[in-house]
Amino acid sequence: MNRVELAAYVGAEFEKRRIHVVLSGGSCVSVYSDDRYVSMDLDFVNAGLVKRSRIREAMEHLGFVEDHRYFRHPETPLLVEFPPGPLGVGDEPVRQIDKIQTSTGIFRILSPTDCVKDRLAGYYHWSDLQCLEQAILVTRCQSVDLTEIERWSINEKCATRFEDYRRQLFH
Repeated sequence: MNRVELAAYVGAEFEKRRIHVVLSGGSCVSVYSDDRYVSMDLDFVNAGLVKRSRIREAMEHLGFVEDHRYFRHPETPLLVEFPPGPLGVGDEPVRQIDKIQTSTGIFRILSPTDCVKDRLAGYYHWSDLQCLEQAILVTRCQSVDLTEIERWSINEKCATRFEDYRRQLFH
């Protein structure tokens, strides 16, 4: 399975169990950039705040083995991680969760706009230039709401860094 199929395979099992997880992080960038950026793990935020034991049970049912904070499967090099919620970007909750359907199921994913905010949060707060590059990549590959990203950036007290992002985006 490729990344999207694996995300849907995991997502479908979690939906069956009424466990709400949302794909975020670098794998969102991979999905939204058609793998121009490659992440080797899938970060599913535990949006429903369920206990780790329920997550472990679902993953073991799918053939994954827990290895510290990750889950590994012998048939894929991709790791799966479940960062705890709440689901947010910077100081705000996520505004939109999208769904992607594949032959292996459906999974929830941050919207392209919230994916950009997620990556910009890494740039704004930790000066992570790779996160800035990822935000630019998603913006160039997807339709995002730049007005919303600017509003959010101002609320994060990062208007100057937003201008850096915008300048590089249109450079």
